[in-house]
Amino acid sequence: MTKPLSAKRAGRQFHGGRITHAVLIVFTIGSLFPLVWTAVAASRNNSRLAQTPPPFWFGGNLFKNLEIAWTDANMGAALLNTTIVAGSVAAGTVLFSTLAGFAFAKLRFRFKNLLLLLVIGTMMVPPQLSVVPLYMLIAELSWTDQLQSVILPTLVSAFGVFFMRQYLVEALPTELIEAARVDGANSWRVVWHIVFPAARPAMAVLGMLTFVMAWNDFFWPIIALTQNGSPTVQVALTGLGRGYIPDQSVIMAGALLGTLPLLIAFVVFGRHIVGGIMQGAVKG
Repeated sequence: MTKPLSAKRAGRQFHGGRITHAVLIVFTIGSLFPLVWTAVAASRNNSRLAQTPPPFWFGGNLFKNLEIAWTDANMGAALLNTTIVAGSVAAGTVLFSTLAGFAFAKLRFRFKNLLLLLVIGTMMVPPQLSVVPLYMLIAELSWTDQLQSVILPTLVSAFGVFFMRQYLVEALPTELIEAARVDGANSWRVVWHIVFPAARPAMAVLGMLTFVMAWNDFFWPIIALTQNGSPTVQVALTGLGRGYIPDQSVIMAGALLGTLPLLIAFVVFGRHIVGGIMQGAVKG
């Protein structure tokens, strides 16, 4: 039987050695290299990128290429559209997944396990199989080249439902719900005052993952939207690669513009997301 940690050992800070620091530095450089290379390529011209060896330091064409990419791809409208799509999809997925996850985790109803298996089973179906019927549906509703054609089909995620269900099974005590019922709380008060506060760390993680996935989604938006209509960033970037000889430096500049909002979001909200994760991990 292990002895409990003393107060001195529990409050002690652990320091990594040189090997740990070296490994972390290598992984950090490897993670930052694609972003740095994108910025380097965006600051050069097409002829320099075609040379061997390729450039490994910044040139003087960065702002010029950014301006060309911003104008040619209509990047301002694309960023606004992508923010609306990603924000709506993330909010809807978090809300509906939390409600469904709570129902599967704590409520009792007929065929609960069967319905959960059906939800999990949908994750095994390749999304390519639903493209034709889904496109026929949005065409029938006259939603082609409109943002709702991208938002509504992805408001609910089977992964999100399963993720929230698994979290709430452990993080939400059944006794707490029963105590609220005894005090006269209805289902909506239980959800608002008990379920949502308990699920906040998992909701933050799910919202972050869903926002990134919706921001980077290309397959369905390129089918449902057009570059001249209401494009997202990924759809707008396809217009930069056209022509007999695509200008790779301008394409890289457009990719950099499409990545910067995600980096800013992580810098601004990263501490809150990590704090929420740690709050959910430390439970007495």
